[in-house]
Amino acid sequence: MAMSGGSDDGEPMMEMNMTPLIDVLLVLLIMFIITIPIQTHAVKVDLPVNDPNAKQQAVDPQKNKVTIDPTGTVSWNGSPVDTVTLQQYLEQTTQINPEPELHFQPNPQARYAKVDEVLAVIKRSGVAKLGFIGNEQYRNDF
Repeated sequence: MAMSGGSDDGEPMMEMNMTPLIDVLLVLLIMFIITIPIQTHAVKVDLPVNDPNAKQQAVDPQKNKVTIDPTGTVSWNGSPVDTVTLQQYLEQTTQINPEPELHFQPNPQARYAKVDEVLAVIKRSGVAKLGFIGNEQYRNDF
């Protein structure tokens, strides 16, 4: 069963019609793009912006430090706390004028879920001065 090229010479057609194949591939591509899940989970934290024109304000010498060890234990200035106690401490620091800095230092081996949970607690408490400690090693990577 041969395909004719439009003339009645009886020879098979040497070209294949690619239009239907391209149409099917475009429909498949669009379907794959639509079915890819959108990554919407994020904890938004307003980080301080370096402004060279702004004068340095007097900083309270008291600095609080929140750490997370590899086992998932959250510590406030070296003593282990739960999330409710952490929330209370953070709310107390926001009442101090000027507000003390909060240094956040998760261990690189800590689970992301625990770090995300603590960041959400910090965000809900309304802390204005937040610094990430331990990221200096990645300064020139980007």
